[in-house]
Amino acid sequence: MADNQLNDQAIPERAVKKAEALKEPPAPKTAMSIHAHPDDQEFTVAGTLAKWARAGCEIVTVCITSGDAGSNEKTHPNMTKLTLARIREEEQRNACSVLGVKHVEFLHYSDGTLQPTLELRRDLTRLIRQYKPEVVICGDPTVRFYGNSYMNHPDHRIAGDVALDAVFPSAGTRFIFPELLIEGLEPHEVRKVFIHGSEKGETYIDISQVMDVKVAALKEHKSQLHDWDPTEMMREWAKDEGKEGGLEAAESFRVMILKEDEKEKGSEKEKAEAKEATA
Repeated sequence: MADNQLNDQAIPERAVKKAEALKEPPAPKTAMSIHAHPDDQEFTVAGTLAKWARAGCEIVTVCITSGDAGSNEKTHPNMTKLTLARIREEEQRNACSVLGVKHVEFLHYSDGTLQPTLELRRDLTRLIRQYKPEVVICGDPTVRFYGNSYMNHPDHRIAGDVALDAVFPSAGTRFIFPELLIEGLEPHEVRKVFIHGSEKGETYIDISQVMDVKVAALKEHKSQLHDWDPTEMMREWAKDEGKEGGLEAAESFRVMILKEDEKEKGSEKEKAEAKEATA
């Protein structure tokens, strides 16, 4: 492709379904998990993160809020938002330690009232350019209802929406947020986005060997769980997600491949040539 031609991702009509997006990929070298609250990633993608960390992946966890609105009927009546934020940040660091995640970033936005602002997109773009992850993991912002018993938290939807906008086009486009250039942060192109909670999840990560790690990480969020043991529910969720992929326990994703490496391009080319030869 000539340098002056547009990339496929810049032209919606040229979007294609890539077969490589449906397979369990090897662990990336670097990844960033972006969510609204402490415990969001432990409920959803902690198995994948634990598996990747054990394969040598350098992972950054980003919590947009500190979970200071995360009270429930068992929260002590004298608890304050500031104290709860401190507790939940510590719980998230402990959970990340269990998973093997070495870097945790808190953006300190207000819990429960998150908005899709340019300020938030700039903050996430800054972190993506700073850490340069190959892969970003976030929730699906388009899903509002799960079954007929759970409405997706508005903060979850906003977090996914702004994370995706930060990945594309902001992180890789030089003149979006040019003030970041002044900070010395050059554009960075994320290669893949793993979107969890999607109705179009077709990529399954086998987490059977790290299921205990996922549960142990979730149990670090004591302020939210109190005396409830999430083990049985987590195992049932993993079992349900693994069924379609023929796995004992899994986490499923919709995978967007934004930038292929040469190995992936070669593989796709070989498959296309083989298909033509047998036609």
